[in-house]
Amino acid sequence: MIRSARILALALLAPGAALAQPLDSEPRIAVMSAFEPEWTTLLDLMEEPQDHVVNGVRFVTGELGGRPVVLFLTGVSMVNAAMNTQLVIDRFNIEGVVFSGIAGGVDPALAIGDVVVASEWSQYLESVFARETDGDFALPPWMEPSGIASFGMIHPQPVGVTRDGAEGVEQKVWFPADPDWLRIAEQIAANTTLEDCGAEGACLSDPPQIVVGGKGVSGQAFVDNAEFREWVHATFEAQVLDMESAAVAHVAYTNDVPFIAFRSLSDLAGGGEGANEMGTFMGLAAGNSAAVVTAFLEALPD
Repeated sequence: MIRSARILALALLAPGAALAQPLDSEPRIAVMSAFEPEWTTLLDLMEEPQDHVVNGVRFVTGELGGRPVVLFLTGVSMVNAAMNTQLVIDRFNIEGVVFSGIAGGVDPALAIGDVVVASEWSQYLESVFARETDGDFALPPWMEPSGIASFGMIHPQPVGVTRDGAEGVEQKVWFPADPDWLRIAEQIAANTTLEDCGAEGACLSDPPQIVVGGKGVSGQAFVDNAEFREWVHATFEAQVLDMESAAVAHVAYTNDVPFIAFRSLSDLAGGGEGANEMGTFMGLAAGNSAAVVTAFLEALPD
């Protein structure tokens, strides 16, 4: 009876154990984007690409910028980004994670085409949507205020985080980029040329720049609202807003893996004149982000 129980237990564990087997033992940098237009340039530059498919996600191993990498799409949204970042960490030998993609600019000092390499990321929609009472939106009486200014009913809150070696649940608002990697990004910024005209013929009015440092925020919403953009900039002192980076930073932090995100501005999150600019400048912005990521990989020390 005991032996039969053990065999049954092993049989039940076997599928999970097989699923957790690494697909590739070579130490690699995980390079990710959210959706296909963001990764086309990087995929074209891959040397000796080899495909692996897990849970329907295509992971491409090879070399990029002279570095062993695994390139993949997270999918758009915080959930997809978190899920597939953990998946690549579990199934490959990952030395760090790099995000390349487009974003909305929320700092009035920045323009479309600029590449932002934020030093930390926050999740602005980790929030309480408060009820309205007498014309005001207030937290439930049993809840402590976070100290972060609200936007109407939206009251941002820290997120609880657990990780190996920590005692209990850590409440965090900001997730850092790797400081050593930020220094490398600063070193390459002066020597990396960004494009100011896209393949479709749309050109920028000012030469784009690379900004290393500052803050970024992410959430489950595509933002195209001038008032909300102003609140994000004022409240979080943010330069850039997207839908994935903070989730990837969160997963990297819990796994103690270096992280950095390169985000090129395809639009101004509602701050521009006329219609949203993403459809016009998405290709240009994605190419500029890919150029900086490639230069970053080339500059990483052995």
